[in-house]
Amino acid sequence: MFMLDWFESSALRQRCQAGLEKSEQRHALTGAICTFKQGRIADRTHEAQQIRASGLNLVIAAIVYWNSTYIADAAAHLRAIGEPVPDDLLAHISPVGWSHIAFSGDFLWDRAARSGGGRRPLKLYRQQLAA
Repeated sequence: MFMLDWFESSALRQRCQAGLEKSEQRHALTGAICTFKQGRIADRTHEAQQIRASGLNLVIAAIVYWNSTYIADAAAHLRAIGEPVPDDLLAHISPVGWSHIAFSGDFLWDRAARSGGGRRPLKLYRQQLAA
């Protein structure tokens, strides 16, 4: 029955394709994080593999959370200056992007501690170009 629905409904095919693309994007993020081990978990014991996989899921969740908060801030900013931001378009924005993250860099814990844990302001390119 599903196959018949699949062939008949282009909306169903589009929804399935969108879900597949989200899964592929998450898988690509996993590969980017695990580049050092070439995308493989090389631990020998099952327990060590579980710990490594749990850590990977935690890092992915942190990236998605970070990106989601900034997407929400950007939408709130645009709405505050009178730009329309339809909710139905926000539903299609993925928080899984990572091009702004340097996975091979060093994290400077002392500088992060001095910053007070606050978030960075939005980069407002349009305003910077106008100034």
